[in-house]
Amino acid sequence: MQGKVAIVTGAAGGIGEAIVRSLGARGVSVLGTGRNEAKLAALKQALDGELAFDFVAVDAAAEDAPVRIVERAVERFGRLDVLVNNAGSFNFGPVDQTTDAMLDEVLNISLRAPFRLCREALGRMGEGASILFIGSTWGLYGTPGGGAYSTVKAGQIGLMQTLAAEYGPRGIRANYIAPTVVRTEMTDAFWDLDFFRRTNHELTPLRRDCTAEDIGRMTAFLASDDAGFVNGQTIAVDGGISTTRYLAPEAVGALRQ
Repeated sequence: MQGKVAIVTGAAGGIGEAIVRSLGARGVSVLGTGRNEAKLAALKQALDGELAFDFVAVDAAAEDAPVRIVERAVERFGRLDVLVNNAGSFNFGPVDQTTDAMLDEVLNISLRAPFRLCREALGRMGEGASILFIGSTWGLYGTPGGGAYSTVKAGQIGLMQTLAAEYGPRGIRANYIAPTVVRTEMTDAFWDLDFFRRTNHELTPLRRDCTAEDIGRMTAFLASDDAGFVNGQTIAVDGGISTTRYLAPEAVGALRQ
């Protein structure tokens, strides 16, 4: 991947930062985006000397965001090979409790924004390029309380598959990564709640947490030539939660109250 150029949205921390680091470790120059300029600047300083990184501080849902992001990547690094749509909104709740404002926020950030960014990036991409979506296992199966969040994550899969069919003949691949829950600033507040652990950790066969680095490594693999014939696929990085009926022994043996 040496010499390739990637755009990573939502790059300032958590999964986004891990993706930046994984790509950069393989010789990829990365343009990161996000709304928090201070965090992006701090990341650039931290990465100085490790990898080629620059950033654009912009709201992914802003009307001028796609042009600003793509033009900056090409201006700074001269080409565009990889687009990682990672930015999103973790606003969820039951459908009957989802307001129009909540719905619009999730749709704008997690579906409309990546659609528009893909549209802009495609004009700069050629043979060997790769478009990736960092989605969620909540887009793979029904989840109580998923609401707009689950709806949009499933919608991203539809967009990914369409891109794979439409632009595969040009040598541009598209794939979707579906992580299980990862401990980041977004999930930290409820990570240790009993309900959260019962509905995530106790349903996962692998007895460790999924990490941001797990997602970063999968992203780098799918963006590389090692995955050169992988197109239109949804890859779950979830320890088996989406494909098994596993239940932890402590849950099986729990007494009902």
